[in-house]
Amino acid sequence: MTIGMIGRLDTGAAMLRARLEVLTRQVSDGRQGPGYGDIAPEARRAVDLRAELDRREVWQGTISRALARTAVAQGTLGRIADIATQFYQEAIRLDGTSGARITAVATAARAAMVEVASLLNERHAGEYLFGGSDSANPPIPDPQGILGSGMASGIAAAVAGLTAGNAAAVAAATLAAAQSDAPGVTPFSAFLSDPARGLGEPRRSVPAAEGERVAYGLFANRNAAATSSGETTGSWARDVLRGLATLAALDPAQASLSPGFTDLMAVVRDGLRSAVEAIGAERGALGATEQRLEATARRHAEVSVALAGQLAGIEEVDMAATISRLQATQTQLEASYRAISLVSGLTLTRFL
Repeated sequence: MTIGMIGRLDTGAAMLRARLEVLTRQVSDGRQGPGYGDIAPEARRAVDLRAELDRREVWQGTISRALARTAVAQGTLGRIADIATQFYQEAIRLDGTSGARITAVATAARAAMVEVASLLNERHAGEYLFGGSDSANPPIPDPQGILGSGMASGIAAAVAGLTAGNAAAVAAATLAAAQSDAPGVTPFSAFLSDPARGLGEPRRSVPAAEGERVAYGLFANRNAAATSSGETTGSWARDVLRGLATLAALDPAQASLSPGFTDLMAVVRDGLRSAVEAIGAERGALGATEQRLEATARRHAEVSVALAGQLAGIEEVDMAATISRLQATQTQLEASYRAISLVSGLTLTRFL
């Protein structure tokens, strides 16, 4: 009888030890168990919740990277707008001014052209922001040599032929040079200038949610969301380069070519004003895109918190209740050991 009692007590102690082991692990890692069998019959729901959490994490990651790119692009657009504004104001002051002023503006415009070309080659995390899908290659292959490009040379040749009465013809020639996508003329990459590739491709976009892509990409040689109007090539970037190239090609002696010089400066002003307005529109549209992406990211974050709570309710234990059960099980096991010790010490005589 004593042996049978000891066996029953030992079996009970083994069950308590197994329970204690599970509870100890649960207190250690806070989870119901390492396998899906430990959370049956909620295992399938847990799988679905985790998959949804993973999807939303991916979306938040892609949105975050896109917003980092747009933040850099906004700064670049702002600097180009500042340059265009500066030389718009210079073109106003050039009406009837001295040759020394013209020389200074021409020199500054040449430096500004190089800066704008370099800005259009802005990168973030190794990707060119204004290169469309060809983000591994610069949209302007030779920004330092842009003054020697076919576009700049063509504009310089047209400006050099300015007379008192041909400002309209000169302006038309500068417009044609700035608009050209011909190899050897355009300073932009072959990819961006190809109608079958960069010139016709849609904007770069980011997957923001299920079935939702948000366009945010920009191009060095054409507008993305903005529409240029007035004296324009149709592209704010080309308008800036056209205006700067025209100013860079001015000769002080041309100030006396009235009304040709004055009329040409009016064209330059109108083109730069158009560029400033279009860049403003581009930045505004990009800002609206940023707000949309930020709102979508916040929505993903809020839903993820709710999903994580539901998943925790399935996979994780109530720590306070688990600790209480652990302590109770330890007490029961200690009592079981004492009982086994007591029973195993009984002799048949003492038992009788």
